Amino acid sequence: MTHIVLYLLAFLVAFLLLVTVHEFGHFWVARRLGFKVLRFSVGFGKPLWKYVHPEGHEYWLCPILLGGYVKMADEREGPVAAADLPRSFTRRPHWQRLLVLLAGPGFNILFAILVLTGLRFAEGITQVRPVLGAIDPQSIAGQAGLKAGDEILAVNSRAAGGQGDVELDLLDAISAGRPIRITVREPGGTAGALRTVQLRGLSASERLRLTEPASMDSGLGLAFYQPPAPAVISQVVANQPAARAGLEVGDRIVAVDGQPVNSLPDVQKLVRMHAGQQITVRYRRGAHTAEVQLTPILELVDGQRVGMIGVDLLQPTMPPSMLRHIDLSLPAAFVRANVEAWDVTALQGRMVWRMLIDKVSIKNLGGPLTIAEYAGDAASEGLPSFLSFLVLLSLVLGFMNLLPIPILDGGQIVFQGIEWLKGSPLSERFQLVSQQLGIALLFLLMGVALFNDLSQFG
Repeated sequence: MTHIVLYLLAFLVAFLLLVTVHEFGHFWVARRLGFKVLRFSVGFGKPLWKYVHPEGHEYWLCPILLGGYVKMADEREGPVAAADLPRSFTRRPHWQRLLVLLAGPGFNILFAILVLTGLRFAEGITQVRPVLGAIDPQSIAGQAGLKAGDEILAVNSRAAGGQGDVELDLLDAISAGRPIRITVREPGGTAGALRTVQLRGLSASERLRLTEPASMDSGLGLAFYQPPAPAVISQVVANQPAARAGLEVGDRIVAVDGQPVNSLPDVQKLVRMHAGQQITVRYRRGAHTAEVQLTPILELVDGQRVGMIGVDLLQPTMPPSMLRHIDLSLPAAFVRANVEAWDVTALQGRMVWRMLIDKVSIKNLGGPLTIAEYAGDAASEGLPSFLSFLVLLSLVLGFMNLLPIPILDGGQIVFQGIEWLKGSPLSERFQLVSQQLGIALLFLLMGVALFNDLSQFG
C-alpha cells in the first residue's frame, strides 16, 4: 500500500507540474503578444478551484487530470465581444499564433534544460565505464568475440562515455537496421589492445524483438561488469515471503535450492525464475547456518514478470577505477544540458518514426501505470533521481505535443502554417474532420498504451 501511495503522489506531482509548465507557456506568450486570454486550466471538467484575476481571466484546477488548456477569445468557438475582436485568436497575425502554439512544447523543453543545467552544475557528470562482465560464448555478443573485461569505446564509430551511451547507441543501431560494429579495448587499461567486432546479421524480426522493453541486453547476451558483493540482506519487507519465513537484516544468503550463491546477481537470478514455486533458502546468521522454505511472489520488474521474496540486498559499490566524474561550471552545465536535451529529443523522433514503420516494438508505448511506476521508483531514490525523471518526462511531453496530430499543438501549427501560405482560413468541415481523426488516433494510441500497461501489471 505504501508503494501505491508513493507512486500515485509522485505521478500527480509530476503530471501537475509539467502540465502547468506546458499551459503556462501558451498563457504567458499569448498575454505578452496581446491575445485575449479567458482561462488557464489544469485538468478538464468542472473546476474544483477557481480564481478570477482582476484583469478578467480565470485560473481553474479541474478533476480530470488528462491534460490542461488555455482558452482564448476565438470566433470559431463562440461569440466574441466587439471590443475584444482585435485580440481574438483568429484576428492576430499568423506568426503570433504560431509562437503561442509553439510556446507550450517550448516551455517543456526549456524547463527540462534548466532543471538539467542545475543537476549537472550541482552534481557534475558521473559515468560508469562500459566494461563487460561475464559473456556467454554462445550468445550474439559472445559469437562476435566480446569477452569479460573488454571496455566498449564506440558503437558504429560513435564514442561511448558510459554504460548509458552504449545502451542508447545499440538501441539506435538495432532499430535502424544498420550493421552493428563495436570498438573495444581489451583488459590492460589505456595500454590495452583495440579491436572492432561486428554482431552477426540480425533479421528484421530479431531486431524488432530486441527493441521490446528490457529485452536488448539479454537478447544480445550483453552484461556489464558488476563488482562482487556478498548476498547480505539490508532490508526485509513486512508481510512478504522472506519476512514470513523469519529472515532478518544482516542474514547472509549462501544457497538457493541447493545452489551456492556469492553475490546479489546470483540470488536475483535464482529467485526470479521461481515465481510461485517453493524454494529452499540457506542463510548464515552470525555463526549459525539454517534453512527456510518460502515461495517467491510474482512482481513486475523492468517490464518483466519475476519472482520476488521481499528483501533488499546490500548493493555493490563500484570501485573508483570504474567511474568517470567531471565537474562542470554553470555555462558548461548549460551547454551540456542543451546537448543532452537535443540528443533525447532527436532519438524520440527516430524511435517514433521507426515504430510507425514496424522497426521498433509498439510495446514501448507506456500508459499512466508505467509512468506512475517510473515516477514512484524515481521518487523513492531521492530528489536528484526524481528531477532526472521530470527532465525526461518533460522532454517527452514537449516532443509528443509537436507531432502533427490535429488535436495537438503540432497539428494546429500545421493548420496555421497552411492558412498563412494559402492566405485564407481552412474550411470548418476540414478542421472538424481532422480533429475527429486526431481524437480517434489519440484514443487508439491511449488504448495501445493502456493494453501494454495491463499486460505488464495484470
